[in-house]
Amino acid sequence: MSAEFIAIGMFAGLLIGLFLGHPLAFVLGGLAVIFGYLGWGPTCFFMFINQTFGVMDNYILVAIPLFVFMAQLLDQSGVADQLFSTMRYLFGPIRGGIAVAVVVVSTLFGACTGIIGASVVTMGLLAMPVLLKYGYNKRLSCGSICAGGTLGILIPPSIMLVVMADQGSVSVGKLFAGAVIPGLILSTLYILYILIRCWIKPQDGPAISKEELAEVTKGEIAVMVVKSLIPPMILIIGVLGSIFMGVATPTEAAGVGAFIAFIMTVVYGKFTWEGLLRAMVNTARTTSMVILVLVSASCFSSVFMGSGGGDVVQDLILGAELGKWGTFIIMMVILFFLGMFIDWIGIILISFPLFLPMAADMGFDKIWFIVIIAVMLQDSFLTPPFGYALFYLKGVAPPEISTSDVYWGAFPFWRLMELGLIICVVWPESITWLPSLLIK
Repeated sequence: MSAEFIAIGMFAGLLIGLFLGHPLAFVLGGLAVIFGYLGWGPTCFFMFINQTFGVMDNYILVAIPLFVFMAQLLDQSGVADQLFSTMRYLFGPIRGGIAVAVVVVSTLFGACTGIIGASVVTMGLLAMPVLLKYGYNKRLSCGSICAGGTLGILIPPSIMLVVMADQGSVSVGKLFAGAVIPGLILSTLYILYILIRCWIKPQDGPAISKEELAEVTKGEIAVMVVKSLIPPMILIIGVLGSIFMGVATPTEAAGVGAFIAFIMTVVYGKFTWEGLLRAMVNTARTTSMVILVLVSASCFSSVFMGSGGGDVVQDLILGAELGKWGTFIIMMVILFFLGMFIDWIGIILISFPLFLPMAADMGFDKIWFIVIIAVMLQDSFLTPPFGYALFYLKGVAPPEISTSDVYWGAFPFWRLMELGLIICVVWPESITWLPSLLIK
């Protein structure tokens, strides 16, 4: 079989399998077996065994179940509840203040969990009833929750960055440091959009009434801020601080984070044996899903690259002779369209073997390029038809929130994600400065 036939056949099979509704792991693994057997015969199975063992023997990936377990415990601890209650009083007096509180809490919660499902579902359950109660525009409410929730996959600690570091053969600590400022840029853009929109159209985000604010004194609000911010800050410093200071590896820091999250659950009085069992089961399910996709995608990439499919794609992109930045734009457009149909794990494992060598040849800094891809993949959670954050929110939203409200509410925010991407491209120091300062 020619390399061109394999490239076209594997990508066509991938799209067909996904459109038929089959799980990504089985589609990738099935295509690897079919085309591997057609290309090399039974010997392909030895390669699959080596790829599977390589994934299972990877020390970096041990951080994934630990970070997931940390997120599950935090979800039970009530940290997000207290944060949102505090931020609602803090930002409520301004137009759009509660939506701003959603983004701020999502940013802080994202720095504690690194899992989109937990962030979007938690904020959907906490914030959506409050936003509707105060008469906020439905689409603005949906967009704020979806966009804020997706920050958890970019702001460290993030399991996506752990997988990217493994696949890109770079330091997890450097990726964590490189993603901090881009995450804050996106968060700031969301807040500015909400404030400007509600300033132009006050009915979209009315302020909390003076009567309600009078029920809580400024001193009480200050105490609430201190109590609600200290626990997550301890967790963030414990995890990221230990990595950036060189005290612990990311895997060890993930263990520290899981332990701190457990202590917080006990201190807040939310610990139960049933809750611990549920957290362990959910962690096992999520980790199994991630590892299964990693194994399947690793086998898929091995067959694709080993058969010459990677050379075909590179020749196709580079053959257009669009120059360094023209080629960069083409790669970003490809990632955008892949994000409409495939989840982030599949995109990383398919695109990294193709794009990273081209980026290196064109002189792009590796850490910068990988973080740029991470920013680009924010879109994949909000773009239909398969934006996961959209489905997470619709699943927990009140009946009066329609699917169109969720989809159209997310639209301006994924345009803001693209604006954030442009800022990071024009100002590369937003990514490269912190890693060079903290990680030697």
